[in-house]
Amino acid sequence: MNSILIKDTTREERERIVAESIGNIDGNCDGCSAGLIEMYQPYIDGVKEIRDINMEFRAHYESGVDGPAKADCGYKM
Repeated sequence: MNSILIKDTTREERERIVAESIGNIDGNCDGCSAGLIEMYQPYIDGVKEIRDINMEFRAHYESGVDGPAKADCGYKM
């Protein structure tokens, strides 16, 4: 398969792409894989491309909303 775009894949292929990308989704882990699978469900359903999901996640992660506020000469807690 050359393309992972929704228009070039079936639902089954998208499920496999997500499963292979995340790794061991059936093993005993700390529960993180379930959240990742849920995050990519719009891609599996054919609603949103992977790149869009990743960009939204990254934009939220890099926003720094939860980070410390910067004072005049450094960071304040």
